Amino acid sequence: MAGTGSGLGIGDVARSTGLSIDALRFYEREGLLVGPVERDTAGRRRYRPLDVEWLGICVRLRESGMPLADLRAFARLVRQGPGNEAERLRLLDTHRERVDEQIRALEECRSLIAWKTAVYAEHLARGEAAGLWDPTAPGPSPEV
Repeated sequence: MAGTGSGLGIGDVARSTGLSIDALRFYEREGLLVGPVERDTAGRRRYRPLDVEWLGICVRLRESGMPLADLRAFARLVRQGPGNEAERLRLLDTHRERVDEQIRALEECRSLIAWKTAVYAEHLARGEAAGLWDPTAPGPSPEV
């Protein structure tokens, strides 16, 4: 592909992945891609559809909180090719467990927020919002 001018330019890939041009260069420097990025005769990066697909996976893994070190390890394993699928599975399974825990914690937060919104809605409907948490009020702590 080098020198042919085929493939996508870095700006096109940035738009399609949601990554900035600087982030794409960072991913390349950090060894997060599954292959070398081709260059045209002018030295401009040319990305293959496979590169863009892989970057989409990287974006989701990072959005889900995967540490860069784990993403780097995953990319390294993929670059090595067949034979290390069990290692890849362990890495992804460990990350999935972390994500599951984050989801559980967020669900607890959502439950608390739902309870609080119900308390506020009930007080407002009764016209009794004045008693809802006023740290300047004397006496016992009002309902939060």
